[in-house]
Amino acid sequence: MRLGPVVVLCGLVVFAGCGSREEPVVSTVQQPITPLTDVALTGVVSSGSQPIVGAHVYLFAANTTGYGGAGLAAAASNASVPVVSGDETGDSDAVGAYVLTGANGNFSLTGDYACSSGQQLYLYALGGNTGSGVNSAAGLMAVVGSCPASGASAITATVNEVTTVAAAYAIAGFATDATHVSSSGTALAQVGIANAFANAANLASLSTGTALATTPAGNGTLPQTEINTLANILASCVNTASSCSTLLATATADGTATGTKPTDTATAAINIAHHPGANVAALYGMASAVFSPKLSVLPNDWTVALNFGGGGMGGPNRIAIDGPGNAWIANENNSVTELSNSGAILSGVNGYTGGGLNMSKGIAIDDIGNAWITNYNTNSVTKLSSTGTVLSGANGYTGGGLNGLVGGIAIDGSGNAWITDFNGSGAVTEISSSGTYLSGSSGYSGGGIGGPWGIAIDGTGNAWIADVDLGVSEISSRGAFLSGANGYIYSTAMAPGFNDEIAIDGSGNVWITNYDINSVSELSNSGAILSGANGYTGGGLDYPFGIAIDGSGNVWITNQTGNSVTELSSSGSVLSGTTGYTGGGLQQPRGIAIDGSGNVWVTNYLDGIISEFIGAGTPVITPICAGLSATPTANGTSKLGTRP
Repeated sequence: MRLGPVVVLCGLVVFAGCGSREEPVVSTVQQPITPLTDVALTGVVSSGSQPIVGAHVYLFAANTTGYGGAGLAAAASNASVPVVSGDETGDSDAVGAYVLTGANGNFSLTGDYACSSGQQLYLYALGGNTGSGVNSAAGLMAVVGSCPASGASAITATVNEVTTVAAAYAIAGFATDATHVSSSGTALAQVGIANAFANAANLASLSTGTALATTPAGNGTLPQTEINTLANILASCVNTASSCSTLLATATADGTATGTKPTDTATAAINIAHHPGANVAALYGMASAVFSPKLSVLPNDWTVALNFGGGGMGGPNRIAIDGPGNAWIANENNSVTELSNSGAILSGVNGYTGGGLNMSKGIAIDDIGNAWITNYNTNSVTKLSSTGTVLSGANGYTGGGLNGLVGGIAIDGSGNAWITDFNGSGAVTEISSSGTYLSGSSGYSGGGIGGPWGIAIDGTGNAWIADVDLGVSEISSRGAFLSGANGYIYSTAMAPGFNDEIAIDGSGNVWITNYDINSVSELSNSGAILSGANGYTGGGLDYPFGIAIDGSGNVWITNQTGNSVTELSSSGSVLSGTTGYTGGGLQQPRGIAIDGSGNVWVTNYLDGIISEFIGAGTPVITPICAGLSATPTANGTSKLGTRP
């Protein structure tokens, strides 16, 4: 009996976020496991329809001892785990044990591998001959998914350029290169990486190696022509070794001419997924004509965005992600839509309705997966269970300062909900997890609050409010105003005229979208401006609306008029090119959220669909409040904007 890695639940600890959640601690240990010889795993390695002969085929599992991903160096802690036995195959090299492809590109790993429950598997094929000679730079991948249970159906895999693109994008948040795919051992991290591996099946068929036009659930559409074009870029090298030098010099680890060059096409694909705005024209010019249909014009960028509809979506506004990675959308048509991490509808044909839902604007998820939704027209807040059951009565929570155009909402580290009242009392209301008003009959008012809209909680437990009339106000967890009589006001960088949404990073810095002046402001936790006299500009910022922070601390902004998404680094540098990312046919994008797999979810208000940018961001702790501790920090720091 061989030994292999297995993920083991080894106890419970109090989770530092949203109050008293208990979460399993996950660690990697060595335990005996039985080879799954009864689960056949066979397939073919090819470039288009051309078989690749003599390729080394490896089977790896994602590691659980440290993160891989963009900007993270390859190391022993994030090296993928080989699950093929060299004793049984008789062949191994510096990469690991392998089997060779035959004259038809075929291979079989049946009886040669052993994995354990919860491990996420992928195939990696390296080298081989497509007919024009052996090409050591030909690297191809295909996601298999969760380790199959004993007695499961046989697995047939086609490993080609399309499955490589699907794998590269789906697991980009965890992949440094083709042999370093890993996450941490926390339970949330394991959920995130399992969801990422599952998402590969939304992009391509494992059995046929073809790019999909619609998702298996039927309610999502894909950029099939773009996936095929990306595959054609890889095929130019796989089929002709002499073409590889150009691709490998262009698809570098950091997207620049001086960045580290990949040594094979699989890692090149991962690098493109990490930097979708880099070298777009140069890469497009390399595309062969192996796969079709393909793009006929140069794209703006290489983001891969899926579009999801149905489930009652209509006028989708803000969006939130729960612990399992499901997306919750507040709709202005008086409903809430819930999509699974792969985009399948969980909330029925019409979405969740009732409970006072009325022109819903804001949404937040609490520590146990309940959704809290603000109702703009009826001045109320509706609370739904994780399965959509109304928990707040027929009309939602009313009163307590909720007097006019209720908009933003956030959950603190104790599980309390904080809500902004845009045009009534001009107040902020705090409600306990059980529905008790903690802010009195009129809410917290004064302190510069006139038209509060966006709201977020920092590591100290203080609430920060973006005010459309003035600037930004800060309220302590006990309702005291900390930002003076008029709030923090900056006449240029945060001009009156719709300071809209707000997000807080792990350092306690506060980020605000300035809708009317096409900029983003950053304040320190003490209210000092960090983004210069005019805020951060450029990068396609065009009536910026929603804002979210990923696990690297990068800041993502929707541009409602520009129909794009802008990505900024934690220091405000533009990462998304001069026009931002435009995948998915964005139409008045508003809400934005990052999930635990690194996918970026965007609501399109105009056409009532949700766009999911696959693997574009860094995995982040979800829900947002899970990054907050029930024990406040002194300087506002937290696990917001960090990996699980």
